[in-house]
Amino acid sequence: MIEDIAQIVVLLIIISTGYLAIKMKDLLGAVISLSIMSLLLSLEFYILQAPDVAIAEAGIGAGLTTAIFVLAIRGTKRMEGS
Repeated sequence: MIEDIAQIVVLLIIISTGYLAIKMKDLLGAVISLSIMSLLLSLEFYILQAPDVAIAEAGIGAGLTTAIFVLAIRGTKRMEGS
């Protein structure tokens, strides 16, 4: 019972961080939101008893992809849009 509630809460937070990543104007904030979403997704995989997929998602999805996005953002100029 408590596992089901935890799974539902994690899924709702995954959906909300994904929505935040879409709606944010700041690119760095969107990347941070995506990395949080990816970490929570790896937690969801662990809850679903797939620890190998959870480790891969945490390492590649949250770690490597976030680093690549941050490096790409560092290479751009910040422009104030209207």
